[in-house]
Amino acid sequence: MYDVHSVRKDFPVVESLIYLDNAATTQTPLPAVDAMTEYFTRYAGNHGRGAHRLARQTTDHYENARETVAHFLNVEEEHTIFTKNATESINMVACGMKWTEGDHIITTLVEHHSNLLPWIRLREQGVEVTVIESDNEGNIEPQQFEDAIQDRTRLLVVNHVSNVFGSERDIKRITRMAHNQDALALVDGSQSAGHMFVDVKDIGCDFFVTPGHKGLLGPQGTGVLCVRDPELLEPTYIGGGAVHTVTATGFELEPSPGKFEAGTPNIPGVIGLGRAVEYVKEIGVSDIDAHEKELARDTARRLSEINGVHVYGPKNRTSVVPFNVEGMNPHDVAMILDETKGICVRSGYHCAMPGITHLGLEGTVRASFALYNTTDEVNMLVDTVAQIASLTK
Repeated sequence: MYDVHSVRKDFPVVESLIYLDNAATTQTPLPAVDAMTEYFTRYAGNHGRGAHRLARQTTDHYENARETVAHFLNVEEEHTIFTKNATESINMVACGMKWTEGDHIITTLVEHHSNLLPWIRLREQGVEVTVIESDNEGNIEPQQFEDAIQDRTRLLVVNHVSNVFGSERDIKRITRMAHNQDALALVDGSQSAGHMFVDVKDIGCDFFVTPGHKGLLGPQGTGVLCVRDPELLEPTYIGGGAVHTVTATGFELEPSPGKFEAGTPNIPGVIGLGRAVEYVKEIGVSDIDAHEKELARDTARRLSEINGVHVYGPKNRTSVVPFNVEGMNPHDVAMILDETKGICVRSGYHCAMPGITHLGLEGTVRASFALYNTTDEVNMLVDTVAQIASLTK
């Protein structure tokens, strides 16, 4: 049986407030914080740049974290690249592929800005970009991708789970469609990795990206780019650590992942991420998934029963619940929740403006759940929203 109260002991901040902004960033468990503290106090050195004991220990811990993350996502270590966030990972793909005028990309209207702007910018290079619309619950049928595919389509881009609606995609089918057309597929797992079981090999996509600071419970400033074939990309930037040999006239890059990780990386962050992923494995992804979905679906159902409250997204949502209180600005609702009951939610466009404006809205209030949230917190949220809604009558 899932013991949420035992889990909460590893996240001290949640004892002083109700934290429901997990789609933006989760709290980091104490074991991961301890692993980062140990780096700074016991063996802090640089990665791969020395023969002394601190450099060796640092490199070992950093590469152990890579092994942990790679195994968790079912990816080869040499295909697992550490970045500073999902945004950087996506931009590395957009800038690392060689584009030709007339190439075609398919993405969707309900992507996070980080998975939309890099592709739109490629229009400056003559790349055609098709943006597929969703229904009013944030759903997109795989057939819509198939209908949009052209002879010049090179890449299909889609989120695994929408950060706005909590709707989930059939990413395996979408990936197969891309490959049937000799195109590539990129999956944004920012709202899925750590929240639900993810097997990148089983998905079959060519690129899978995720930040470290969301479902994986790691610190901010960490991210992962999984590449099916490292030869699909050129490094976005090069320098120290990425090269095997250098002369006055040329250089030879290291094999992947080294050639994609120039410069000193976020060593303590990656070490913390590795320990956080171990923590997620210890708790159990399937148990986390079931717990979060139960809370979110119960919240959505109960909020929708309040007169004057509008809930968005599909019935079979993941851990995200967007809503509005009729006659009130989302930011005002969020501020009241925070100032009166210490309930932390997100408000606004959630870095996904096209998807929200498509519904004719100027933002939503978003409650999003993690492994440490409780039924009591759901009760407090629902009761407080009901009180706020009653004030508008």
